[in-house]
Amino acid sequence: KVIRFHKEDLPGIMSWNNFLKLSADHTEDEVQNRQSELDFDDPINIQFTSGTTGFPKGATLSHHNILNNGYFVGERMKITQNDKVIIPVPLYHCFGMVIGNLGCVTHGAAMIYPSEMFDAENVLQAVDEDKATVLHGVPTMFIAELNHPDFDKYNLSSLRTGIMAGAPCPIEIMKQVKTRMHMTEVQIAYGMTETSPVSTQTKPGTPIEKQVSTVGQVHPHLEIKIIDPLTGKIVPVGEKGELCTRGYSVMKKYWNDDTKTDEAIDTNGWMHSGDLAVMDEENYIRITGRIKDMIIRGGENIYPREIEEFLFTYPKINDVQVIGVPDDKYGEEVMAWIKLKEGEEATEEEIINFCKGKIAHFKIPRYIKFVEDFPMTVTGKIRKVEMREISVREMEGKEV
Repeated sequence: KVIRFHKEDLPGIMSWNNFLKLSADHTEDEVQNRQSELDFDDPINIQFTSGTTGFPKGATLSHHNILNNGYFVGERMKITQNDKVIIPVPLYHCFGMVIGNLGCVTHGAAMIYPSEMFDAENVLQAVDEDKATVLHGVPTMFIAELNHPDFDKYNLSSLRTGIMAGAPCPIEIMKQVKTRMHMTEVQIAYGMTETSPVSTQTKPGTPIEKQVSTVGQVHPHLEIKIIDPLTGKIVPVGEKGELCTRGYSVMKKYWNDDTKTDEAIDTNGWMHSGDLAVMDEENYIRITGRIKDMIIRGGENIYPREIEEFLFTYPKINDVQVIGVPDDKYGEEVMAWIKLKEGEEATEEEIINFCKGKIAHFKIPRYIKFVEDFPMTVTGKIRKVEMREISVREMEGKEV
């Protein structure tokens, strides 16, 4: 049943008030009997992946998966019953359901939903009016809040912490969240739907240089390893490879898809993320990109995130995404989709000149595309597969 915070029922949807009234029709004994029929390892949620690189798959998660993950997220954040948590992320996604809701439920914190769908001003207003202490969001949400024209009108000094996750966090945005939004203990969490979702997380006291450049350290009762994607062998500390997770959080399976399940979870129980990462001597993890996003230009491996982080330092740029597009000579070329700050103007030549002498020549974008927005999933993740499709069509028939 779909439950909505609304005064009246709608077709196929029940209002929250009428949902609460259902308790009058059932005895405590009925509830206990229902509970006794459940096993902690039963599926409780089929969570479809966002499909940023292909067709969505149904990650089947158990009570044990998600309840424990929500608890450990809250523990690392030091959430208490005194906290008020703003949850602007979708509740049908692991971020809202587990990090948001279950992180609060397991620690007695208040849950505040600023609006039915994300609206930057509603979030800022809710923080101000409710004196919220915690704010969650994907990077694009924080960017929208920081760039809202009425940002300075709202008092955000009550904020202490929050989770930024769901997509790579630009270092410059992280710094602004800590200073302009007063979230001095803001944390980065990393994971995937298939791991319930969080596998690594920063924590209070994390050195600033680690806080803005890593996704923290592994969660309790989980294992992380970095492997060579070709050989499957663990790579030395400081070397790049694919991140794999093992432990209680790994999903049961992809619903009705044994083939995809076997491709993702190996015979030893390791969930293969498809993400490229580096682990340092202190076990901090740095995500460097997606294996599928890696650009191979004339034999050189290029990681889009490195170029994105560099371009973020240009004052006129609000957001940027880098992809690889086909090229007859080099196999692939670098393309940057750039969203400028409001009121700013720039040219392709200007951006390219900014790059010259600062990054390797083969990493300088060959193509620049100025855009108003990026193709996104409903949960705020960038759909780079769609960006590539659009770019290829334009390059084949139009001027980019």
